[in-house]
Amino acid sequence: MNAENQRQQTDEEKQPDIKDNKDKDQPEENKSSKTEPESSNQRKDEKKRSDNKPKRVKDKHPRQDSDEKKKDGFDKKKRKRSKKRRRDEPAKIIKKADPDVVPVIEPEPSQQQEIVEPEIDFSKQPSRDVPDQAIPQEGQKKKRKKGRKRQQATENQDDQKFFNKRISFKKKEVIEGAALYSEKKGRTKSRKSKGGQKKQVQKPQKTQITTPKAIKRRIKIYDAIILADLAKRMGIKASDLIKKLIEMGVMATVNQSLDYDTAVLVATEFNFEVEKASFEEDTVLEHSDDAPEDLKDRPPVVTIMGHVDHGKTSLLDAIRETRITASEAGGITQHIGAYNVQTERGQIVFLDTPGHEAFTSMRARGAQITDIVVLVVAADDGVMPQTVEAINHSKAANVPIIVAVNKIDKAGAEPDKVKRELSEHGLMPEDWGGDIIFSHVSAKNLEGIDELLEMILLQSEVMELKANPNKHARGHVVEAKIDSGRGAVATVLIQEGTLHKGDPIVCGVHSGKVRALINDRNKQVKSAGPSIPVEILGLTGVPMAGDELIAVADDKTAKQVSTHRSQKQRMIELAKSNRISLDNFFEKMQTQDVKSLNLIVKTDVHGSIDAINDSLSKLSSDEVKIEIVHSATGTITESDISLAAVSEAIVIGFNVRPSARVQDLANEENVDIRFYDIIYNLINDIKDAVVGMMESTFEDEVLGHAEVREIFSIPKIGVIAGCYVKTGKVERNQQARLLREGVVVYTGKVSSLKRFKEDAKEVTTGYECGIGIENFNDIKVGDIIECFHLKEIKPMIEETS
Repeated sequence: MNAENQRQQTDEEKQPDIKDNKDKDQPEENKSSKTEPESSNQRKDEKKRSDNKPKRVKDKHPRQDSDEKKKDGFDKKKRKRSKKRRRDEPAKIIKKADPDVVPVIEPEPSQQQEIVEPEIDFSKQPSRDVPDQAIPQEGQKKKRKKGRKRQQATENQDDQKFFNKRISFKKKEVIEGAALYSEKKGRTKSRKSKGGQKKQVQKPQKTQITTPKAIKRRIKIYDAIILADLAKRMGIKASDLIKKLIEMGVMATVNQSLDYDTAVLVATEFNFEVEKASFEEDTVLEHSDDAPEDLKDRPPVVTIMGHVDHGKTSLLDAIRETRITASEAGGITQHIGAYNVQTERGQIVFLDTPGHEAFTSMRARGAQITDIVVLVVAADDGVMPQTVEAINHSKAANVPIIVAVNKIDKAGAEPDKVKRELSEHGLMPEDWGGDIIFSHVSAKNLEGIDELLEMILLQSEVMELKANPNKHARGHVVEAKIDSGRGAVATVLIQEGTLHKGDPIVCGVHSGKVRALINDRNKQVKSAGPSIPVEILGLTGVPMAGDELIAVADDKTAKQVSTHRSQKQRMIELAKSNRISLDNFFEKMQTQDVKSLNLIVKTDVHGSIDAINDSLSKLSSDEVKIEIVHSATGTITESDISLAAVSEAIVIGFNVRPSARVQDLANEENVDIRFYDIIYNLINDIKDAVVGMMESTFEDEVLGHAEVREIFSIPKIGVIAGCYVKTGKVERNQQARLLREGVVVYTGKVSSLKRFKEDAKEVTTGYECGIGIENFNDIKVGDIIECFHLKEIKPMIEETS
């Protein structure tokens, strides 16, 4: 019975704890459901509590209220101070968690022991004897006391840590980053190993360059690439690339531009394959063949060529029945003009190219876009150098030639002589069994003009000139310039398709939209078909003469092609300017003393820039180099003056003038501005400037020889040689050489020359004289004195072809 009573007593002690644990584990809804039967008792208890609560006094003095708030705040501060973290806790080093890894927080299993209610109600069961094994032993109770002592031991250890602060502060606790998202602290990493030795901290290793895969070892570049960009694409250091280039004999820097061939060679050394990247302009600017039914007849494009002053402009003037020759400076056509002439049998488009040799490149471009060449030869002058040059351009372009023998009304005209001279250059007349048409004309008296036009149209019918007008326009730039009121203006000859107002276009490296179309009669038109010359407005910049104009579908395509072309051209220019090898590196080192004449050229049209640059480049020599710092179309601006001041250049204005403000700025900066409208004067002035910068050379001109026959020693003067003049003459204050047995002993100056006791200016052959040489007394009988003077030879400029 005692054991049974003891067991019942222990069950009664555990029962309230079990109830509390149940209440904690169950949710609020379950709690409310359980408390429903006891609602009446609960209401009574709540009523009592509400009665016992102190009521708030409304009429409270504000000072008392503030005092109470202060007390409350003081009590809160005390509470906060009491809640401070203990100092003996170890410092925590928190590792940041990987942002890509999101830890999954699992609910911590409840530490409380689940209480399972017995299925059998023991209160209703009859009492029975309890076995001896069920009786709690004394050892078990001692174990419970041991747990309490262990708890007390930990408290004592905390107190000991508090007094040993220095030891505790050295400890550090490392918390894993994943433990920040859970209630667990995770494993702690001590800085010391079990053996007490510190773990060796691994030093960060340098990143090793891994070898890319075979697919990645292939790079694409354009015609040129900067060294730093090439190293970046290859994934190697730029310094290693520079070392390899030096080993190959190429001096380069990080910002150096390498051409395609050099890039291929150096990339091969690093086992890379280089492919030439090309923008698919052919797909963007597709050019399909036209169907025969879409082709229609077009007017012929005729270029008039010939020597200067042979009457090309006068002939074109007679054909157009206008007088424009008087406006040409010096009688030279310096701007290419495109004119549309209407005849009874159809239209003919004429291109007038200059005849002066300086405009070779312009004439070459004119031959490339023409169908027929009319070669003008004066009947009195015959074939001249520019005539032969025009023949060569026409043959190179595979263009048929019609010879117009001009000035047949002039006295001394010999048409047969012209035929004979031209036949020597491969132009055989038809009446001599050849295939070249000869037409005799007189631009002054308007003779033979109709026959010439008829021959041109007959030749065009034989050639069957056709084009498709129902497609995007294509053409070439004949001339381009900057107009102060209209911007960039380009004269374009349409070769196929039709150009409409508002079409997006690409012209060289520039793009834009056609804002206006102006024909040769200075009238605006809405469209221009094949073989029609027009001026277009709306380009972003001034194109080069000879650039191709293409109309595209939209503005986006035009800008894309323009950007690609400009980048490609920039890389090519960088490669040309910065290409350095060991050979030219040492050449530059040896030619540091070479003088340079810096020029800034501003012209009204772009074609004149090419002509002036070609002419000036021929004036460069080994001693003086002509450097064109900047060349562009348009008026002279303040930026040109600033550039000239920095580079010490001369500004050349060809058919352009600066404003008053720019002129004042040039005077302040001491910048020389030269104005020209005739290219002859420009070339002559630059030639004189180059000659003035070159050093003159001197040659020895021997005047005579004198033989030494006696030696006279005069005090305070020195040794005087008594000589006999054998050849030429001896002059005072001229240079002299003392020859002894054919060897030059001394070279000096004739300080004194006397004939007997009188001073003489010169002594000629067959006479005796006394000669004194400055600062030299070692003269012997039998020596020969050679008198000479230095002749200055002015430098001559040999124009390079």
